[in-house]
Amino acid sequence: MLFAGLIAISAASVIVALASGSADVGFAGAWQALTGNAPDNIENLVWQLRMPRALTAFGVGGLLAVAGVLMQVLLRNPLAEPYILGSSGGAAVAALLAMMLGFGSALIDTAAFLGAMAATVLVFSIAQGSGSWAPARLLLTGVVLAAGFSAATTLLLALSPDQNLRGMLFWLMGDLSFAYSPGRSLWLLAVAAAAGTLASRHLNVLARGELQAAIVGLPVAGFRLAIFAVTSLAVAVSVTTVGVIGFIGLVIPHLVRLLAGSDHRVVLPASALAGGSLLVVADTLARTVMAPRQLPVGALTAAIGVPLFLILMSRGRRSG
Repeated sequence: MLFAGLIAISAASVIVALASGSADVGFAGAWQALTGNAPDNIENLVWQLRMPRALTAFGVGGLLAVAGVLMQVLLRNPLAEPYILGSSGGAAVAALLAMMLGFGSALIDTAAFLGAMAATVLVFSIAQGSGSWAPARLLLTGVVLAAGFSAATTLLLALSPDQNLRGMLFWLMGDLSFAYSPGRSLWLLAVAAAAGTLASRHLNVLARGELQAAIVGLPVAGFRLAIFAVTSLAVAVSVTTVGVIGFIGLVIPHLVRLLAGSDHRVVLPASALAGGSLLVVADTLARTVMAPRQLPVGALTAAIGVPLFLILMSRGRRSG
């Protein structure tokens, strides 16, 4: 029932994205374009501009949600998320450095992956400390790293040519204006969601602690490295595709757990669908609220995520 509802929401969000924009196509026009019965200009608008953008938003939103689920298992903390813990910032700084050095797209993607991996490993190492997991230490490490990456990003922007500054700023705040190649993010989302669902039993065990996982025979070190790689790759692809978008990895897993419990056989694929739908809706609002001007989609996801983050922090303090 949950998956049927999420699939319906996903389809509805994409249809709304196809119908909405500065040029109002309407649901009838969008349906005609999908069935090949619309005028050429409407078909070109829907198929060449809005459809790739909507699918890219869905792929990136799903990747960020999956990365959030995996990081929360890895660090055993419900507040773990790529944006808060600095993984997105590490990927962004590395990608900006590669851009400024004139590297090609493949090297930019590699740099973003290495930046996200380095940030994730650093947070994990410091948060683990002497073996005990301290949520305060984890959050402090992530906040400090995020602040450091933000400062490095500001420095890079200050050193960048003026003609590139506005585009770089929009990219850093989340921008899908040039997101016309959804294949990479969709394929990675499909592979990550399928692999995570198949490994959900191991994720359930690891979420209870490394000692319990080792007792039942799970190769903790190798499995942990695999989670590192998947989350870093998901963050790198997301950042290089649409820029830095925060809080989806925090909001979506919590909402799914509230609805369906903590079994990762449900949580992970449901988070992929819900995260994709949320970013599609946010991008549609970013295109339509002040049309023809476009808002940075990262600002809208933050407007949703910040209040929830504060609520979760206050609950954690009360329970402590």
